[in-house]
Amino acid sequence: MDNERIDIKVDKLKKLTEEIKSNNSFDEDYYKRVDVKRGLRNADGTGVLAGLTRISNVHGYIIDEYERVPREGELFYRGINIKSIIDGCVNEERFGFEETAWLLLFGSLPTKEELDYFIQTIELNRDLPKDFVEDMIMKAASPNIMNKLARGVLALYSYEENTEDNSVENILRQSISLISRLPSIMVAAYQVKRRVYDGQSIFLHQPLLNLSFAENILSMLRFDRQFTREEALLLDKCLILHAEHGGGNNSTFACRVLSSSGTDTYSAIAAGIGSLKGPRHGGANIKVCEMLDCIKKSVKNYNDDEEIKEFLFKLMRKEEGDRSGLIYGMGHAVYTLSDPRTIILKENAKKLVKEKGFEDDFRLLDAVERLSPEVLRASKGDKATVCANVDLYSGLVYRMLGIPEELYTPLFAVARMAGWCAHRIEEVASCKKIIRPAYRPILEGVKYIPISERKD
Repeated sequence: MDNERIDIKVDKLKKLTEEIKSNNSFDEDYYKRVDVKRGLRNADGTGVLAGLTRISNVHGYIIDEYERVPREGELFYRGINIKSIIDGCVNEERFGFEETAWLLLFGSLPTKEELDYFIQTIELNRDLPKDFVEDMIMKAASPNIMNKLARGVLALYSYEENTEDNSVENILRQSISLISRLPSIMVAAYQVKRRVYDGQSIFLHQPLLNLSFAENILSMLRFDRQFTREEALLLDKCLILHAEHGGGNNSTFACRVLSSSGTDTYSAIAAGIGSLKGPRHGGANIKVCEMLDCIKKSVKNYNDDEEIKEFLFKLMRKEEGDRSGLIYGMGHAVYTLSDPRTIILKENAKKLVKEKGFEDDFRLLDAVERLSPEVLRASKGDKATVCANVDLYSGLVYRMLGIPEELYTPLFAVARMAGWCAHRIEEVASCKKIIRPAYRPILEGVKYIPISERKD
């Protein structure tokens, strides 16, 4: 009996579920009466100010006489415009993710000697510990790679020394190790998932020296290890654009919250991964691809804006797609007129769509971007300014690169590891208080009833 699983009867479970819902609901008006900042957001949608950061700045509006005024979006890493970072790499015809990771971690651009040293350090730290894949990945496959990433990061704690040392020097060492190793964990977890859950053959490639961060990912993912320079450069840009996005996004804030408690690096980073897994945060590009497939099945003329617009109205009426009433890839918490990441990614994706045979997909996504603001305003009856976000085109880029959907969010985590680590270092180095917001209790004075007097 001790080893048997006891299932709750369906009718009992349903009753208990209803009781839980009843005891965990709140009057919507009460939130307003006591001025609760739901989602840690102000009434105008801006985030509650919880701290200071030098790492990045996400800029999409200005406040003029207490009103939010839309403006073109800008993203800065350590004060440098993201477009300048991308343009610098393009002009010099080189990969840029490693430089971006250095910039985020250390706060300034590296010299050539510093960058060469950093690249070599990442290369030499890519290998996973002895027997790690066999013991920590192959023996317990997961249908979701994000869970395996979190478990893998937590497992690395057992293979490292000085894991509880929260000095900046030690956290930096741990950060470089995690940035270097996460792609290897991701690819191995995906291969094991293919074998166990999809019944496909497994192949495990070791990381190679003398490959950039982006090249190494494509090399490990592909059976023949072959890729073009153009493919690797496009992936490199995706990694740069996803590496960091302010301290207030859910996963980074989760990492900072745990870091403020004094916990170890591996626990704090695993929390960020768990947050990013959530569909409200990291899974939107998959939803965009699903929406795109639905459009392709339903719309006959891909050049007919009116037909596409009518489909978008059906999405809003919950008559098409996943019936959520959402147009995925549209809208952002901060960006209003434009998302700079979207502009850069769209521009670079356009260069490969014809070669890869994705012209129709690109044309439809462009139509979604153009037509959705009008559809959203008409459907919601407001004048809110809405722009396309980076998720609208990132899924298409991954499809063109032959990257499976199961890896879209894990790749996001691989890129964002640099940002998470930078924020953990900043939190530990500069913030000496544990993050502890308040919750207003609304239930008190309930009398305790002896068990003999309780009724079902």
